[in-house]
Amino acid sequence: MNLQERVKQNFTASIETKMQALDLLTSPVTAAGEAMVQSLLAEGKILACGNGGSAGDSQHFSSELLNRFERERPSLPAIALTTDTSTLTSIANDYSYNEIFSKQIRALGRQGDVLLAISTSGNSANVLEAIKVAHQRGLRVIALTGNTGGKMRELLHVDDIEICVPSVVTARIQEVHLLVIHCLCDLIDTQLFGSE
Repeated sequence: MNLQERVKQNFTASIETKMQALDLLTSPVTAAGEAMVQSLLAEGKILACGNGGSAGDSQHFSSELLNRFERERPSLPAIALTTDTSTLTSIANDYSYNEIFSKQIRALGRQGDVLLAISTSGNSANVLEAIKVAHQRGLRVIALTGNTGGKMRELLHVDDIEICVPSVVTARIQEVHLLVIHCLCDLIDTQLFGSE
């Protein structure tokens, strides 16, 4: 297979995964957007966490809310728990890498806030700890996962929302996660500020 064919194969695989996700994820993505809006209207905030590419997605999401998505509008409260290197490294050094998000949620999370927990496998130990503490603090959890949802699925409460991408390929899962994040931003803007 030549290089151009490989590129076409990646495009095709991404499109096919998104088409499979379309029917499966429309309802949970819509519910997640509504849950986020309810929290924001009640003066709550959205905390987001993940590792690697999922950390990047957490930061992408919070920046779209804090700054703007596709229109001029007031800033919305969101925090990526992945960005403060002094906090992350001190917690990892003094306690455990598994606690880098959960300790922040203990300090920053309030009842009525939302945790956007992102893991392509659903098995990231520090994201699992984040979900446990989020529940203790009264946060609703939106789990953005892939494959079978992993251990995250087992931790979710009845009021939580799982958005699980139907793929075992990390790159495909991440591509759909980004689309989901953009859908959430659009749903938040539309519900809070109306159609443009």
